[in-house]
Amino acid sequence: MGSQLLQSIHIHPVKAFRGLSLREAVVEPWGLAGDRRWVLIDDGGKVVTQRQQPRLALAAAELLPGGGVRLSAPGMDSLSVTVPRPLGTVPVQIFGDKVEGVLAEDEAAHVWCSEYLGAGTRLVHMDDPATRRPVDPEYGRPGETVSFADGYPLLVTSTGSLDALNSLIAQGDQAADGPLPMNRFRPNVVVSGADAWAEDDWSRIAIGDVTFRVAKSCGRCVVTTTDQGTAVRGKEPLYSLGRHRRIGGKLVFGQNLVPLNRGTIRVGDSVTILD
Repeated sequence: MGSQLLQSIHIHPVKAFRGLSLREAVVEPWGLAGDRRWVLIDDGGKVVTQRQQPRLALAAAELLPGGGVRLSAPGMDSLSVTVPRPLGTVPVQIFGDKVEGVLAEDEAAHVWCSEYLGAGTRLVHMDDPATRRPVDPEYGRPGETVSFADGYPLLVTSTGSLDALNSLIAQGDQAADGPLPMNRFRPNVVVSGADAWAEDDWSRIAIGDVTFRVAKSCGRCVVTTTDQGTAVRGKEPLYSLGRHRRIGGKLVFGQNLVPLNRGTIRVGDSVTILD
């Protein structure tokens, strides 16, 4: 194994929208700055993701100064949305968690999202990630919080594991679905130079000057079968993960991270396995 490096950094300003690639990012206790601070909810307050709406893969959200976003999608005029004033909150249901968020103030934002998806949706901002949503106490520690990510501040994947998975796909019954790009897994940080599946054994890592603990492995869902460029679904990678990477009842690819200090990470930073 050669030196391990941070190959790429990704954020998703609106949860379930297309990811943005960055050269550097500020690490905050609840995740990368600007990552998943916005989310869509349905009329019942439940989070809307690519699980229900694969067309969200084609929608983009550019991060604006101050934390606002510029929304764009096929067939839609772009729309800039500013961070709302925290004058009141609405309940958000996200995978069993009940969280408070702040509705976008401009009604046009809700209309834009509803028109694109063809269903009633509202755009919500997390105003205070330091207090709104604790990490799952089964794997979290007191005081740890997370934004609107699935459950943990960051997700790390490795190019070695993706290469190994694509080899398994090529040998399987659904070979026509592969090879898959890394964006199927929507990671925050991608490591190169590590052996395939080495991340299964990581407990604590450093990326540049920032240290992270590995909270748990990441069980994958139907979103990974959605082509992020076309929104069309196939059977991979869940078919091959189910045959070769079923761990603890989950189909595993990647590891969830919790930052242990603040700092800035940059593409090309060394990645050190501490434990």
